[in-house]
Amino acid sequence: MGLLNDLKDKVLIADGAMGTILYSEGQNTCPEEYNLTHPEKIEKIHRSYIESGADIIQTNTYGANYEKLKVFGLEHEVKHIHTAAVEIARKAAGENTYILGTVGGFRTNKKEDYSLESILYHSDIQIDALVSNGVDAILFETYYDFDELIAIVKHTKKHYDIPVIAQLTAPNTKSLYNGYLINEALKKLVEAGADVVGLNCHHGPHHMKEAFKHIELPEGAFLSCYPNSSMLDFEDNEFHYSENASYFGDIADMLVQEGIRLVGGCCGTTPDHIRQIYNHVHGKKPVTNKKVIPYEEIRSASQKKATSLKDLVLESKTVIVELDTPKHLETEKFFKGVDALTKRNVDAVTIADNSLAQARISNIVAAGMIKEKYDIRVLAHIACRDRNLIGLQSDLMGLSLLGVTDILAITGDPSKIGHFPGATSVYDVNSKGLTQVIKQFNNGMNMNGESLKVKTDFTVAGALNSNARRLDAVVKQLHKKKEAGMDYFITQPVFDASRVKEIYDATRELDMPVFIGVMPITSYNNAAFIHNEIPGIKLSEELLNAFYEVRDDREATKALTFKYCEALIDEVYKYFNGLYIITPFLKYDLSIHLVDYAKSIEESLNSKGEII
Repeated sequence: MGLLNDLKDKVLIADGAMGTILYSEGQNTCPEEYNLTHPEKIEKIHRSYIESGADIIQTNTYGANYEKLKVFGLEHEVKHIHTAAVEIARKAAGENTYILGTVGGFRTNKKEDYSLESILYHSDIQIDALVSNGVDAILFETYYDFDELIAIVKHTKKHYDIPVIAQLTAPNTKSLYNGYLINEALKKLVEAGADVVGLNCHHGPHHMKEAFKHIELPEGAFLSCYPNSSMLDFEDNEFHYSENASYFGDIADMLVQEGIRLVGGCCGTTPDHIRQIYNHVHGKKPVTNKKVIPYEEIRSASQKKATSLKDLVLESKTVIVELDTPKHLETEKFFKGVDALTKRNVDAVTIADNSLAQARISNIVAAGMIKEKYDIRVLAHIACRDRNLIGLQSDLMGLSLLGVTDILAITGDPSKIGHFPGATSVYDVNSKGLTQVIKQFNNGMNMNGESLKVKTDFTVAGALNSNARRLDAVVKQLHKKKEAGMDYFITQPVFDASRVKEIYDATRELDMPVFIGVMPITSYNNAAFIHNEIPGIKLSEELLNAFYEVRDDREATKALTFKYCEALIDEVYKYFNGLYIITPFLKYDLSIHLVDYAKSIEESLNSKGEII
């Protein structure tokens, strides 16, 4: 009859986990290698599932792609492992059991680790080996990234005449990691050509049941579900799942009532779990209509959205000043600086996030105190170095509560360049990944796709490397940052006025606001340090020599600093609305002088933006 014909009027039972059994028996290497080294063991596991009532088994190929096999030095055995897997499954199955050729996903939350082109290339090797050896259908399982799964489904349906089962892995019962509602994502998979769509892994049976309450019966396709046996637990330094086969069977019955036609097991499941599914659902007729519970709506923030820095800089000259928190607990000078900037009507004070991997007072705590005591906007830098995805999201929620909605998303300097040997860098995501998280917050969902109940109002700035040798390469990165959702850019400090025009010419195609960084130099030693020890920044010989000539004269040094900074500001205001003044060593008097100068220039501009 064929798998799809059987699913029209039957509920079919699939097998459970392969790795769970192998690990329980002491296997501690690549499970897929067992197709070559211990085929009899794999066949025995297949037979145990069939004897427990499974109508369908899957090949032992979930992790048999090039990248995962490379960890074990088996990357050149992809075809052999798949060929052996199908042969073993066929030997176990006989004539009355369907064989699914299993292909697992590549991506997790770091999408940039694998391009879709690379994924399609390596997955096609697997698919071709499985189809050539006669599987009844292809099962794509445990796909965290929707874009990856939909691309591989389209590719497979275009090149192979075989049924496709496409299963996503969702972090919660309503949406995917990218915020897509599961119901809508499954519809798109059907449109892409999938014959069976559903979920597997991450959740135990209860949460899978809750997820399918919101999922419609697809038109022209069927639903599948492979739950884990339970939530993962950690005890005695080991991860394990609950032994709950009877409960698993009870929930399987409820899954069928939610429209599931193909039900099996994922992590932690054993032949006992599949036997319980068989006892509860074998012979049951599939559901042909159901009542779907609609998803709750996410409301927008009740307060009126404040004008963002992006809005300001699009309309007029805008000045922001960086004032970093201290490396110690004496904060009087820092808050005096904030007070002085507030009185000068600076558009925002920006606070770095442990720049150069050096520990400072939390910029989020400082932002909260500034919001409470001063009437000035805060632009908070958020670095990916020091927080995992949990911490990043926690801090974003906190910033939203504080009313700090302007964010500079940066990857962050590696911890090894700082003063704390042995400190580690996290980098769960980079600046683009963090931006995508923030934009998902603006849609009312966290990284897991769970509802925040309220949408945030963040705007996101990105860093622009103004001192790179090749600005064309920088612009390519800026395009990617723009695609990730960044709203405007802020440059590193610029020390050469001619560079301002170069940045303008290179970035005008982006049609994005840019703040140009200007940083006062405090002494010749400071200039020499910047030139020789900060990677990527070189001062001109002319500027270095000028500071050398006045190295012993404090007032002359200050006058020189103002002279070159004012020349830079003149040039910035010819081409850009955004000025970013970086305060060195909490010497906010230098920044105040430049703010006053910028304000005077702004007042002297005519309506065409030309200096009078």
